[in-house]
Amino acid sequence: MQRRTFLTGAAATLALPTLRAQGLPSGPVRIIVGFAPGGGTDLLARVIGQKLADMWRTTVIVENKAGASGVIASEYVSKQTGDGTVLHMAHINSHAIVPNLQRVGYDPIKDFAPIALVGVTPNLLICNQQQPAKTVKDLVELCKKNPGAVSFGSAGTGSAQHLALEMFMLQAGVKAIHVPYKGSGPMLTDLIGGQVQYSFDTMTAATPHVKSGKAHAIAQTRLKRAAGHPNVPTMAESGFPTFEATTWYGLVGPAKLPLALARRMNEDVNKALQMPDVMEKLEASGAEDGGGSVEKFAQFMVTEQAKWGKVIKEGGVKGEA
Repeated sequence: MQRRTFLTGAAATLALPTLRAQGLPSGPVRIIVGFAPGGGTDLLARVIGQKLADMWRTTVIVENKAGASGVIASEYVSKQTGDGTVLHMAHINSHAIVPNLQRVGYDPIKDFAPIALVGVTPNLLICNQQQPAKTVKDLVELCKKNPGAVSFGSAGTGSAQHLALEMFMLQAGVKAIHVPYKGSGPMLTDLIGGQVQYSFDTMTAATPHVKSGKAHAIAQTRLKRAAGHPNVPTMAESGFPTFEATTWYGLVGPAKLPLALARRMNEDVNKALQMPDVMEKLEASGAEDGGGSVEKFAQFMVTEQAKWGKVIKEGGVKGEA
């Protein structure tokens, strides 16, 4: 377990009466992250945590409880009280994918109080430079001519990258080989080296290799092009109008968090997301379109869980044994 603490310049004790009057927590706040330090989820939690610490005049601690695709952290948060001192940076894996693959110790909808969507990141469909098929159309033809022979790497079974491949196979009517790795790092090494041919990897992980010319970006997986890759077409533009497979992050609390407090926190997260330095950091990581109301984020999570549940069922996807 690792923590990162954000302290404000003013003494927290001087702010307690004001904070209590606003309904915000008067003591330290922990944001629980289900992944190791340095990843996208941890980065966004630290960026938002710093701003909330400043606005709330209290201590915000980012606490990493990594493991099981974020499930360990989510299960922990689901059992906490709703006083606002324990929050969670929810992730597509822990709140939309894994609960559809296996039994978990929480309900991703009923056991959490949505606060705010922080950001949505596209995946990039990439290949190494040796591959002959460098457009979506050519890749579909390649898969149809070689059923079950074209390899796609992912960060692991049940990962967002894996499910993007499953969606592609369903919509294109093709079969390919899924090669799971323990993270994007080793997968990208093998992709560049030619051990695997293609991947739907996160934009954050794939971009440095695309920019350096070691990997080729074929398409991106949101319905609109990301600002960081304006010249890379979307899957929707490439013949798959409903194809959208993203990685997303959002702040939630335990289910007992009062709606009024969730809305109060939502206001401050939305303020943070509009700050120039925050916007710059989010853009660098590929995260876009965060913010909006509590209700908007709640509906987004319901939609995402249903969408990926359908892909998992129709694709016959199984979790790790």
